[in-house]
Order: sequence, then structure tokens, then C-alpha cells
Amino acid sequence: MKSLFAALALSCITFSTAGQVVLVPPAKTISTGKAEVSCLAIAPKGDRILVGTSKGAELFDIEKGKRVTSFPYDEDGSTAVYYAAFNENGEYVVLIGFAGTREVWDVKTGKQDKMIARYKWIPDAIRTRELGLKKGNSDFDRFYQQSEAEHNGITARAGKNGDVVFIDADGNAVQNLTYPENKDQHHLAPCLFHEGWFITGTDNGRVLFYDLAKR
Repeated sequence: MKSLFAALALSCITFSTAGQVVLVPPAKTISTGKAEVSCLAIAPKGDRILVGTSKGAELFDIEKGKRVTSFPYDEDGSTAVYYAAFNENGEYVVLIGFAGTREVWDVKTGKQDKMIARYKWIPDAIRTRELGLKKGNSDFDRFYQQSEAEHNGITARAGKNGDVVFIDADGNAVQNLTYPENKDQHHLAPCLFHEGWFITGTDNGRVLFYDLAKR
């Protein structure tokens, strides 16, 4: 009976073993809490991950899976982060919300620097508007920035209910990741390929690291 349930669970995750893009189950899981994971960024050294959520952003040590610091983003009462990035040496991060408010935070001190004009590496107002993050937006809407990612001819695409489908160069769906525990049908999972991983996030605060299958 247990083997039957295991087979059924696996069938919900992949279309075929031969067509796998990522290996399941995930090789690593980091829990950020209960907030929806909305965006992801890897530090320049590859040792940390910045997780944008519906309640600010969190910085984690990837190997240890431990929280390094939290960034309490606040945009007119909204704490949702839709864009997150590091500077070139990983000493600062930028967070942007639904209306385009940019906040720069010092990774070492965990404090916000409000003098953002000095940081030329962050998206300017024009670029922020191009991302769809601009004044006049409603905080009831979603503005996901990582609904697709490409790697070696494979496109990872976010779908409804937080699912992720992998599509080959011919437009064929070759693998599907589903998360029955997701409660928000409007959640679009962030899609990120990094070195030998595919990384995504759920609406209940989990960041999942999948090893890429050898093709």
C-alpha cells in the first residue's frame, strides 16, 4: 500500500522519468516561515539566497539553511517584495514592491540606507516602471518578476496553483512540479536556474532546491 501511494505521489510531480529536467524530491528545502515566496536572488559568491516574500525579505545561508538577517520592507503599509537583487559584491541588496518603491539594505548591519541616489546599480525609475512596478498599481494585484527561466533549451514556466512546468525547445511539456499544499491559486512560483539547481518557492514559505537531471 505504501509503495502504491509513493507511486501516485511521484506521478503528480513528473510526466516521465526519462524526461526529467530536475530530480525529485528536492535536494534541499529552506523554510522562511508562512509568507508567500515571491522572488529569489543568489549572492555573487553563491553561498546565500535572498528570498522576497509577502512579508519583506529574508537572507539565508544556503549550506546551513539558516537565516542570516531579515529585511522588513515597507511600502505604504505593504510588505510584499516583487524584485530582489544583490550588488556586485553582495554587500547590499535592493528590494522593490508593487508601486516601485526601492529600498537598499546593508547586508552586514541589516539596516536600511535611505540615500539610494548613491547606488547606481539599482534599477532606476524608468527600469522599475518597465518591470510593471509603478505608482498607481493596486496592492491587491500581483507583480511577479520570475515566472519564467531558461536553461540549456528548457523553459521553466510558473502556472496556476504554484505549479511549474518544464517545456523543451519544441514546446513540449516534459516535466511538471505540483504542490497540493499550496492554498493560493493565484500564486506564481518564482523560477530560477543556478549552476546545478532549479530553485523555486511556495505560498507557504518554502524555498526548494532541485538538482538538475543529467541530460
